[in-house]
Amino acid sequence: MRPLPRLAALLGLLAVLMSPVRAGAQSILRDAETERFFRDISKDMVVAAGLDPKSVQIVLIGDPSINAFVTGGQNIFVHSGLLVAADNVGEVQGVIAHEIGHIAGGHNVRFNEGAGPATSISLLSLVGAAAAVALGAGEAGMALLGLGTSAAQGKFLAFTRDQESRADQAGARYLSAAGVSGKGSISFFQKLLGQEFRLAIPQTNEYARTHPLSGTRIANLENVYDKDPAWNRPADPALQARFLRIKGKLVGFVDSPTQVMRTYPESDMSDAAHYARAYALHRSAYPDQATAETDMLLKKTPNDPFVLELKGQILLESGKVQASLPVLREAVRYAPNEPLIQTLLGHALISTENPADFAEAEPLLRRAVAQDRENPFAWYQLGVIYDRKGDAPRAALAAAERYSLEDNAKGAAANARLALAGLPRGSPDWLRADDIALVADDALGKKKRR
Repeated sequence: MRPLPRLAALLGLLAVLMSPVRAGAQSILRDAETERFFRDISKDMVVAAGLDPKSVQIVLIGDPSINAFVTGGQNIFVHSGLLVAADNVGEVQGVIAHEIGHIAGGHNVRFNEGAGPATSISLLSLVGAAAAVALGAGEAGMALLGLGTSAAQGKFLAFTRDQESRADQAGARYLSAAGVSGKGSISFFQKLLGQEFRLAIPQTNEYARTHPLSGTRIANLENVYDKDPAWNRPADPALQARFLRIKGKLVGFVDSPTQVMRTYPESDMSDAAHYARAYALHRSAYPDQATAETDMLLKKTPNDPFVLELKGQILLESGKVQASLPVLREAVRYAPNEPLIQTLLGHALISTENPADFAEAEPLLRRAVAQDRENPFAWYQLGVIYDRKGDAPRAALAAAERYSLEDNAKGAAANARLALAGLPRGSPDWLRADDIALVADDALGKKKRR
């Protein structure tokens, strides 16, 4: 028999429902201050979940929708739209606690527990439908197929709703252990509930939803939170101030400059407003006005490495390379363990085309990739250093690292082989190049077979 169009469509829908979200299709936003903030507000909750804070990464995704999710490993992805929508640090902590609940519960690993039974039901329905069609009862066969697919979808969605409820309860425990009030968690769910009302989403039937209704989740969590000793504990004012700064920085980066100026008018002299306007003015090619905004912040806190980083970035990207160097050196001095700031200074030093500056840049970039191997731009800059020194094998290895991070298997394989040809056999760099080559060749083989 030829495949039936409706059959293909129904099976395609089920495949979409059962596919985990991929972060690779979205842009990752890297910022040293934001990443440190995420680590600081989540550490106690991660420990409460029995996880290693060094193994849990919180990654910011450039996406205006209000969402967060986990994927394979222990990675939490937070959409930029969620940070923009949040009003306080407690709301962000509530979301992160929920996602930690997914990781601690092994929900990614247990995905097949829900997908497996649903797939079985769908396949059994397919067999029944094929038998009915073969006997000449085409309409009955299609009806049977539709019922089977609906049952499969319903079983799978029930499984995901159960996981979401479990993550809610686990998140409440982690917030309590960290001494964080659940009021932020409740207020964020109320935001989601407001969205559901605006979208006219029925509040009476959860059957076709991957998540429980927000109203149900609020009721369940309120019964837990209002008994918790931390319920009436106010948010840490220092963390709240950091949250507002980061939110201002993010708005300045993702919103149109016109919208930024409406949200943070010149009359607003808060740190968040200076941050937001600095980014917006820099993006609009007004570097002098942008640096004036950073200088206002530096008057309050002259040793702030993140404001120094931003000022140095504005100077560098506006062509004032030499002026950026002392500013970025100060940023590295006050934040010696921030690889993203080290990489920015390394980039500025390379931009001078001065061999003496190259010598300063090399140890900086080597330290940066040792602390954060997943930064393709740092590997690119380090490759430039090796190339200018005439160290072709290590330049090729740096390129292989970069291409591997960018999912360019062809580039990774080619450069890894160049590195293998020139590096001492059995050395750490040779072994690393061999690993990259093996992984890249495997990816190319799978692509060819597909």
